[in-house]
Amino acid sequence: MTMDRRSFILGSTTLTMLGMPFLGARAERIKKRNLVVIMLRGGMDGLSAVPIRDKILNSARPDIIVRDVRQLNSDFSLHPRLKTFHQLWEEERATVVHATNIPYTNRSHFEGQDLMQSGGHTPYAERTGWLGRGIKAAELNSLAVSLPMPLLLRGAPLPDNYFPTYWSLPNSTMMNQIAATFDEGSLLATTMHQILARPRSMLEFPDGDGEEAVILAKTAAREMKKDYGPRVAVFDVEGFDTHAAQGGNDGEHGEKLGNADELLRVLRDEMGDKFDDTLVLTLTEFGRTLHQNGGYGTEHGYGTAILMAGGLLRKAQIHTDWPGLMTKGLFEGRDLNATIDARAVYCSAMAACFDVDFGYLRKQVFWGEELIDLTETLFRV
Repeated sequence: MTMDRRSFILGSTTLTMLGMPFLGARAERIKKRNLVVIMLRGGMDGLSAVPIRDKILNSARPDIIVRDVRQLNSDFSLHPRLKTFHQLWEEERATVVHATNIPYTNRSHFEGQDLMQSGGHTPYAERTGWLGRGIKAAELNSLAVSLPMPLLLRGAPLPDNYFPTYWSLPNSTMMNQIAATFDEGSLLATTMHQILARPRSMLEFPDGDGEEAVILAKTAAREMKKDYGPRVAVFDVEGFDTHAAQGGNDGEHGEKLGNADELLRVLRDEMGDKFDDTLVLTLTEFGRTLHQNGGYGTEHGYGTAILMAGGLLRKAQIHTDWPGLMTKGLFEGRDLNATIDARAVYCSAMAACFDVDFGYLRKQVFWGEELIDLTETLFRV
């Protein structure tokens, strides 16, 4: 699949990476497991990415129904643009959690994207992200300088490594300006000066003729497969707010799913055997409405799907408490309902990747809320 420049104007892709070796004695007994989060901003349509065989869905979306699907089981299938994900499904290295979402129902991008990263209930109330708090709770050493640092990762310990965030690398003048904002002699200022002293080649992306997102994925794979390289990468992919021209097989939404799938392909191919010790999962603020609108698109909804891939998954499965698409089962009569708190999935993923007790993470990261432990259900532990 070729990603044209237009797709990146409509929805750009960025990358943040974390260098996090275990501290102390834990390093001797814990195998390095990688976690990759792909944030799909705009509201990824779970009913388009993983449609169900249901006449209600067909009649609700006559002009944007997904055809030529890739079959997963007797009930669910996969958007045709998710080619790599389907290959991994056939290898027992892909899983879908469907009819899920964070506990947010007001359909604002700004509020939803804040809450999908903070893991809280009230928009803008938290200054740290669930992944950053998870890193801290796991007592992992941190992190990269990111321009800017996404809320998802805030709360992690102070940086000790740097990796490029955007496809355009900041120049030395910008880096010096950033370093000057910190107290001389502080850990962060010292780190920034060390970065500036390194040979330029250490900060450049690898050679290649791919588009920016592919280069970012190669960068992530190259660094994460190192024994002492970063263990966490966060991709930020925009463009899923498809109020118009959403399309079925093609259209804007299919393009964005294809872009995310291309990131997955590059990670799988470049990481080689290390992909067996890696988990890739998606994060989005909400789903889309069941019915199409007058512009051949969909409006902001509620329930959606989480896509997960990698060798840390227990098996290929659709994990769901399916609420159905009849009006009585929809949220407010219009949206796929969310019957699984997505934060339970993310807490379980961190427990599996960081080798930390789920109950401890639930207390430290999600304030002790009643989240279901899915660690052994979804992951190899």
